[in-house]
Amino acid sequence: MIDQIGNKINLEKEPVRIVSLVPSQTELLFHLGLGDRVVGITKFCIHPNEWFRSKERIGGTKDVKIDKVAQLNPDLIIANKEENTKEDIEALQEIAPVYVSDIFNLEDSLEMITQVAELCNLASKGEEIKSAIRKNFSTIVPFLNKPKVAYLIWKNPYMGVGSDTFIDFVLSDCLQMENVLANQSRYPELNLETIPTLDYLFLSTEPYPFKEKHIEELQSDFPDTKIVLVDGEFFTWYGSRLINAPKYLNGLMKELIDD
Repeated sequence: MIDQIGNKINLEKEPVRIVSLVPSQTELLFHLGLGDRVVGITKFCIHPNEWFRSKERIGGTKDVKIDKVAQLNPDLIIANKEENTKEDIEALQEIAPVYVSDIFNLEDSLEMITQVAELCNLASKGEEIKSAIRKNFSTIVPFLNKPKVAYLIWKNPYMGVGSDTFIDFVLSDCLQMENVLANQSRYPELNLETIPTLDYLFLSTEPYPFKEKHIEELQSDFPDTKIVLVDGEFFTWYGSRLINAPKYLNGLMKELIDD
């Protein structure tokens, strides 16, 4: 198999000792039914809770403990180009085959689910998950008037979401909102004074844990903008959590329209 960054994955047999370096893909492995076959996860792999409490943790997504992974003797490692470092991935390739995803939109996510399921000899379960995601995404009712939005992911410095990101895909393609930062790439550092006029400012619960107090702090900078806390997992977790993302997004849109 060729993964999403062009690496060839060779498995001699069905993997039975899997390490996941990506929270959203760890949750996918759970929903694929891999159970005891997953032997290591990161400290950010908080779903499912029972795995978070019981599985061996091998560091964070950006600071993988290579020696810990080696001690687990994995036969497959699941990684992501954006969430993990190139250096860590290259070091881990010396230990076991590393599948690397690279996600920008829904089709990328569905391809990743297909590939991971096939690597684990669970193709039919992968198709079930994909079918549920496609069906539920077809229920999203987008905005009709393309409201202007900016999405913040970090504070000190403030950072937003530009183009070439899965979040931009959700905002622009799924919700039909106008991302005012789409003329910038990836995750630009921001001067709040330069952000164009907005209808909505979304503050994500991750990776920076924005809270209600931050709405109050920012309201003076955006007096005519509706500032909203949004669940970052439904904008960024591109595994099996996508099954429930459309329900959340429709609820969010209804809340904004009714307000």
